[in-house]
Amino acid sequence: MLDFGIVLFYFAMIFGMAYQGRRKETATAEDYFLSSRQLRWPSIALSTIATNIQGYQFLGMMGSAYLYGLAQANLEINAVQGLLLAAFVFIPLFLRHKITTVTQFITLKLGRRIGLFYSLANLSLFATVTLGAALFWGAYAADRVFGEQLAFLHEDRMLRIGILIVILGSFSALYTYMGGLRAVVKTDVIQFFVLLLGGLTVLFVALEAVGGWSELYNKTADKMHLHLPAQHETLPWTHMFGLFFLNINYWCANQTVIQRALAAKNLKEAQTGLLVGGLLKYAMAVIIVIPGIALYGVLGDGLSEPDMAFPYWVDTYIPVGLKGVILCGLFASLMSTVDSTFNSIATLWSVDIYAVYWNTKANDKQKITAGRQAILFSFLTALLMGWILLYLKFENPTAAFTHTLNALRYYINCGIVVLICTAAWVFVPNKKRVLWAFLLTLPLNVLLQAVFPEMNYFVRAFWVIVFGLSLALSGSWRSLQPLTQLFKSHSKKETRAGLALAISLIVIHLIFH
Repeated sequence: MLDFGIVLFYFAMIFGMAYQGRRKETATAEDYFLSSRQLRWPSIALSTIATNIQGYQFLGMMGSAYLYGLAQANLEINAVQGLLLAAFVFIPLFLRHKITTVTQFITLKLGRRIGLFYSLANLSLFATVTLGAALFWGAYAADRVFGEQLAFLHEDRMLRIGILIVILGSFSALYTYMGGLRAVVKTDVIQFFVLLLGGLTVLFVALEAVGGWSELYNKTADKMHLHLPAQHETLPWTHMFGLFFLNINYWCANQTVIQRALAAKNLKEAQTGLLVGGLLKYAMAVIIVIPGIALYGVLGDGLSEPDMAFPYWVDTYIPVGLKGVILCGLFASLMSTVDSTFNSIATLWSVDIYAVYWNTKANDKQKITAGRQAILFSFLTALLMGWILLYLKFENPTAAFTHTLNALRYYINCGIVVLICTAAWVFVPNKKRVLWAFLLTLPLNVLLQAVFPEMNYFVRAFWVIVFGLSLALSGSWRSLQPLTQLFKSHSKKETRAGLALAISLIVIHLIFH
């Protein structure tokens, strides 16, 4: 009961914070969607990384680290590449044009039709896979850790998780509906520290169980490599080529993630927030990956279902009371992602679709109402997708499910990378060719998977993006901006900090090669 009391107190605290941050009746659309563009760097850094961390990191990535070792950390630490590009290339462009959505930038550079395709692609992805996966992982994790206590919901485990998906989705949708980005950021800052506390607790327990850092290296030496052979089925070292481009999609063109930087008070606050976010990604990599490797040092190959790595630590080593803190951390990772996604869906629908194609004379109140209606609709699609993913997970419980979801996302993400890179790099693009490049990435992805079924999905994404960019840029080579002109920094201080962060990533790869 103590653990449940802690969880109930946490939910009450989050709702109270969201209620305090709710929008006033006189608030403008910019206040609801971008918090009046007044965010400072601590809020940008903490809210951005809280949004990024999901239940699938604690379960899916930790389970993958149990199987593949330190190589799984590439998906965390190489986010620094995307954050650096966002800070010094894309955010300066976005803030210069004072956009509310990335779609507005795409429309400005590539035309209204491509902007519409871009917005619809993101809305489709956010309202299904992104939200559905976040809700699934949160509910799945809660049931894994507290299955006996949650048995009152339903005796059947699958139905119980389905009910949890509804409960968690309803709570997150409610406070996002009330307060917009202001409420999201307020709750995300709290949720970041909660998930950090939960993650650190599991990390320390795991290290103690394995015998400390030195014993971790002794017992799992073969798992302590960032780069696996090129023939590796899931994480060959060549996957980093595709990961580089996909990080551009996630950190530079993903409305859910980039919306905090768009709401920055100025360029300095945005760049500082994203650079601090890069440092926080290193911390998240340790918290998420090391316990998975440590569990291999304790159990060897004794864990039949890799996604049970996190629940194993909690069930076996965490005492009563601290379990409640851990569960709050899981819920924090879920809700900080879900609330941000709901808010981004509201922004994209209201600004890109409703105010452009539906009601061109819409006032602020009508725009906010349209955004709230989008939250309610996406709540329903998220529930449906969460239940579908639940079924897929139960069909193949021994797989590292995080990679199944990644492969699903990348069918759409490849085309988005082509659009955002072309928009930023080309002065006068061939809009018709760019549209074809975007549309062809999906069938090309399917074709490559059919012809080369053994090809790693990151590597496949790399070739699809290279093809798409080559087609989009063909005939426009003379219109390319020099790469040096794409780089913009607020001051030398931010430049030096960015350079230090880039060097640190190179050093880590050299040390743990």
